[in-house]
Amino acid sequence: MTQHDPEKIIRLSKSCLSSTERQAVMGVLEREFLGMGSEVQQFEQALTEFFGRPAVCVVNGTAALHLALQACNIGSGDEVLVPSLTYVASFQAISATGAKPVSCDVDHRTMTLDWRDAESRLTPRSRAIMPVHYSGGVGDIDGIHAFAQRHGLRVIEDAAHAFGSTHHGKRVGGFGEVACFSFDGIKNITSGEGGCIVTDDQRVLQRVRDARLLGVEKDTEKRYTGQRSWEFDVTAQGWRYHMSNVMAAMGLEQLKRFDEFATARRARARLYDELLNNDPRIQPLQRDYDTVVPHIYVVRIAGLKDRKALQTRMLEQGIQTGIHYQPNHWLSLYRDQTAAPLPVTEAVYPELITLPLHPELSEDDVRFVVSQIQALI
Repeated sequence: MTQHDPEKIIRLSKSCLSSTERQAVMGVLEREFLGMGSEVQQFEQALTEFFGRPAVCVVNGTAALHLALQACNIGSGDEVLVPSLTYVASFQAISATGAKPVSCDVDHRTMTLDWRDAESRLTPRSRAIMPVHYSGGVGDIDGIHAFAQRHGLRVIEDAAHAFGSTHHGKRVGGFGEVACFSFDGIKNITSGEGGCIVTDDQRVLQRVRDARLLGVEKDTEKRYTGQRSWEFDVTAQGWRYHMSNVMAAMGLEQLKRFDEFATARRARARLYDELLNNDPRIQPLQRDYDTVVPHIYVVRIAGLKDRKALQTRMLEQGIQTGIHYQPNHWLSLYRDQTAAPLPVTEAVYPELITLPLHPELSEDDVRFVVSQIQALI
């Protein structure tokens, strides 16, 4: 069995920071311009080059989804199709606009949105669909776009897990209508918190730029030159959702290290796949790590009866695990007793467990995690 330091905790996920990020943040602190200014502008420019399309930075990934929906005119009385198997942020962003999130089922192999199930839940109030790129995979994104086009739906991608993943040779965010990313502390790159919206739609871009600054029109341009709008107009609801220079300075340095992070994440995920390949009890998600940069590593354990006990025993061995995610259609705020059931979501959820994955995870760590979960189940 792989040797493991009994004092060491193998973390589920973690931020991976170097002296360059710390120096960049200290530079902002020393200049004492902490709000939204030149660093945010530089980060947006770097992201625009990364995606090949314009990016607008905001305070977090949930804000990105909220503003993208609002900029696409989603609001009260509308419905948005979204997989139930996602973090509650996806649902909260929809309901924050006044719209209703409509829980949809997932594909049992990929845990991404099943557009055929979504099609069965269409109503005259359906206005948009929000595919969630679970663990970095996009699922049948081509089928989702075709489905949306047939029914006149906007597509707002929750790509929080998929920074750096590609599809048909293009980065996620570099195609489609609107994609939203998260840069929180454990994502593929981090700015501490933070997020961005990526799109070619100039009207959406301008609406997002204004809305992130409380609806103050054209205030972005002023902030980037170190000025403020003292006299202005507001014509639409806005929010205090802008990114700070402190966050952007960190994000800029993290973006420079993306290839390093992606290589490490892919290598560890491939090793998990290799070690679990011949164990019929443990089913990794189907992912092509030539195209996917994994944010999390999720497995399905067939017939798992007591996940909490398994997690407790793994922790006793110094291994953190997670659950991604509790279905949202079970939450009081989003429960709909009249909705059709979600059989795949409800069947797979009790059997899902997330194993440690981050760039600083070692090969020995992966081997120890696999040896323990195989022994304990």
